[in-house]
Amino acid sequence: MAWRERKEEKVYTPEEIEARLKAELPHWYYEDGWIRRKYKTSGWKATLMVVNAIGHLAEAAFHHPDLTVSYAFVIVKLVNHAAKGVTDKDFALARKIEEVIGWQPGQDPDSPLEGTPDDPRFKYIKYD
Repeated sequence: MAWRERKEEKVYTPEEIEARLKAELPHWYYEDGWIRRKYKTSGWKATLMVVNAIGHLAEAAFHHPDLTVSYAFVIVKLVNHAAKGVTDKDFALARKIEEVIGWQPGQDPDSPLEGTPDDPRFKYIKYD
């Protein structure tokens, strides 16, 4: 299928969205027609890294969120504008963003990657 061709996509009802978020993405919520997530960071540098990571994922997926960016947080909002509602694309991108931004290498005992030290000088994401 060519990139400009639209295929019919299922738009979820608010009840279906709430149920899927509860089951699949518990830190996300539904509000005003969008699925949303607020990531708290330790400051501006961490915020920019989060924005850049989300930007990369969105561009690779060719599905683009709205972002609200401040000193110590990023709010991600997803909706499928072409379908005029929340679709599988939104859930898929939200899962990928959650996977990447929520990654904590220090939580895996088999990983040689330690993650950021428990020291205020190196704080990054405020994990849930």
